[in-house]
Amino acid sequence: MVTADTLLLAAFLLDLIAGDPRWLPHPVKGIGWLALQTEALLRCTVLPLRLAGILAVLVVVGGSAGIAGLLVMLAAKVHPWAGMAMAVYLMYSCFAVKDLGDHAVAVEHALESGDVDLARQKVSFLVGRDTASLTPSGIALAATESVAENSVDGVTAPLFYALLLGPVGAIAYKAINTLDSTFGYKNERYLEFGWASAKLDDLANYLPARLTVFVIALAAALSNLRFFDIFQAVRKGARLHASPNSGYPECAFAGALGVTFGGGRSYGGEFHDAPLLGIRAGECTALTLRRSVRLMRLTAALFLVFGVGVRIVVQSAL
Repeated sequence: MVTADTLLLAAFLLDLIAGDPRWLPHPVKGIGWLALQTEALLRCTVLPLRLAGILAVLVVVGGSAGIAGLLVMLAAKVHPWAGMAMAVYLMYSCFAVKDLGDHAVAVEHALESGDVDLARQKVSFLVGRDTASLTPSGIALAATESVAENSVDGVTAPLFYALLLGPVGAIAYKAINTLDSTFGYKNERYLEFGWASAKLDDLANYLPARLTVFVIALAAALSNLRFFDIFQAVRKGARLHASPNSGYPECAFAGALGVTFGGGRSYGGEFHDAPLLGIRAGECTALTLRRSVRLMRLTAALFLVFGVGVRIVVQSAL
């Protein structure tokens, strides 16, 4: 008998093997298209922008989840194996373990070869900050921070919702995440319209971000990294981050790796000074980046193992 855990494991392994091929239709692209079409339609109404943004969330998240459930159901009517294959594909499309690792490793290899221009180009695929004038240590810092932050929204959070609600839960989470990436900006255009998208993303990541800290700590212990520094770094700095959630994995990674995240960076030519996260003044290098990728991958695997284990225990107790 093929169980939900078997399908989730298959989706996770498929991501590790195949990553995110550009030729493969990706549900997130469809979600992004739906979000923009919904925005255009709602902006043509007389609704207050905040209410229009709330309706956009309901349409995009509800529609994405509904379509995911419908696709699995229709595929299962063709054949049970087709339904299972669709479920695996939808969950697999929500994970980014290989893609995140590959982008970071490309930056690492460019740094190790001494090709700073190539490293700047490669890191620009990972971060939104200006990269043209980054030093090698700045490049390593930017890439390592990205691995840390995305270890939740690209790895453990979609796993969390896939464990809870299968492919429908994973797609619903990616819809929430996509809406935040599309509308969750504090500028004149999206301050009101994107309010609901940003708040829902904060809510959806609240528990996964905090659970991930404990899994990062276990992964760090198994990797002979700084286990005890993780919790001190989180206590000291997690709430300093502009995001209510991103500070937790970033502080955990900074503690484990013995470095400091944050500091000055430029976005669109404007200087920003991010709070310093971490308890040791270590500087990021290519080696730090390599260790962060290993830590992210092990965290993902452990999160899946513990999640499946908890679900088996709960199901056995019911």
